[in-house]
Amino acid sequence: MKYFSEFQFSVDDEQIESLLTEIKSGIAMPPNKEVLNLLFSILDLTSLSEKDNANNIGKLCEQVNLLDESYPDLPAPAAICVYPELVMLSRTKINNPLVNIAAVGGGFPASQTFLEIKLKEIEMAIETGAEEIDIVLPVGKFLLGLYEEIFEEINLIKEVMGSHHLKVILETGSLTNLTEVRKASFLAMDAGADFIKTSTGKTGIGASPDSFAVMCMAIKEYYEKTGKKVGIKPAGGISDVETALIYYNIVKNVLGEAWLHPEKFRIGASRLANAILGMIYDKGEDFKYFG
Repeated sequence: MKYFSEFQFSVDDEQIESLLTEIKSGIAMPPNKEVLNLLFSILDLTSLSEKDNANNIGKLCEQVNLLDESYPDLPAPAAICVYPELVMLSRTKINNPLVNIAAVGGGFPASQTFLEIKLKEIEMAIETGAEEIDIVLPVGKFLLGLYEEIFEEINLIKEVMGSHHLKVILETGSLTNLTEVRKASFLAMDAGADFIKTSTGKTGIGASPDSFAVMCMAIKEYYEKTGKKVGIKPAGGISDVETALIYYNIVKNVLGEAWLHPEKFRIGASRLANAILGMIYDKGEDFKYFG
């Protein structure tokens, strides 16, 4: 490991609570159109259901393709995120070069399989068109303190991926406290993560502002020490604009404007896209374009 042991890991819970209170008190609804457009541009439109197939993912791709025609002043979403088996279909269907194809991989959502299988799955996803891969940090091993083993695994995955973006999901809801969230953040970044992400959305506990704030603070410290700007992605349970604004304002306050673009900030969501569109175009809370 390179820098992991050089950071301190304890978290001041009162400091986090005070920061979040200040941020939440400053949120004004509705936000201006510039902020809404930015929120849409950082979306990873996500479909990770056991019911996914060529029909519904094909429909999602077609809806993305028609955005230019339906809403010509709207920026493209950052990516669509699907299971590996549906990457080739997505790559074939999406005709907007600004929309990346992201896949979950590495034994998603529990990371409980053989490393050789994780690597092969990721290789195949990239070969069929994935530009980004979202993996899960091996939480079980992390809770045992097997940090070297986790480092080597993530580092090997990043080597296989090369220049493709690696997002490492910490599954913060399964960690025991904010100190563990901070420790996992530094471990993932040190091992080669291009993004760190809160949650899979599969455990019943998704993103939370306190864990997200801790992750942002770790990113800031890691950047100050190494010069590497790691991206950040909350996911799991973010379905309305007001909630999305909490995460937007945490990034703005902790990391600054340099992170407020799709190369460094994503939100993993599905329903949120409809909420943003409904607010931008005054179509009401029940408006539904996607789905």
